[in-house]
Amino acid sequence: MLGLILIVILILILLVIVVGILAYRKSSSQKQQEQFFQIDDYDLKKINIEDIDRMLDGSEFEMYLYRLFLELGYSGVYKTVGSRDFGADLIFTDSEGVRNVVQAKRYGIDNPVGLSAVQEVFTSMRYYKARKSIVVATTKYTDSCETLAGINHVKLLDRNDLIRIIEAFKQDDNIHARDIIESEPRVILESWNQMNNALPVIKKDHKAEKYVKSIQSK
Repeated sequence: MLGLILIVILILILLVIVVGILAYRKSSSQKQQEQFFQIDDYDLKKINIEDIDRMLDGSEFEMYLYRLFLELGYSGVYKTVGSRDFGADLIFTDSEGVRNVVQAKRYGIDNPVGLSAVQEVFTSMRYYKARKSIVVATTKYTDSCETLAGINHVKLLDRNDLIRIIEAFKQDDNIHARDIIESEPRVILESWNQMNNALPVIKKDHKAEKYVKSIQSK
């Protein structure tokens, strides 16, 4: 009986040691990953989408894109200040000499990018005197975001596009990577003339309308 108890105790001790070793290795790996991105001098060719998913925050993704756009040979590339960036994280001049504003969104795969990204990057164009706007995300976009981007000619690069850009860069095919970035956005409305003077259907707040009418009738 005593021998059985000793065996159980030894097994428990071994389990504790194994769990401790695994926890230490995981913690050490996470710290190395954190230090890896904080140094900012890592080899871009070794970075894949999984590494980007492990970045601590959006600022590290912005720094990655900043370095990537420089490596792709773009001119006029600079990263805006974190606070008061007026809706743009990066600025660059494309192959046609046109200034572009870029907003970077490092979201989880299951967390799509919403309307605000398009609203912010589009309005930032005038401030930065740019003619084109792009959103680069590590995930997909909501339907409403796609619609607003299509109407305002905002280029949306989603997770699959980002992976294609990364792979092209790793294969030293910078031209293909730039072609993906500079491809025309999906356009829903070419010009105001296409509206045929018809206004879009607006969803009215009937409660507010009824309330105001009741006040006016007094």
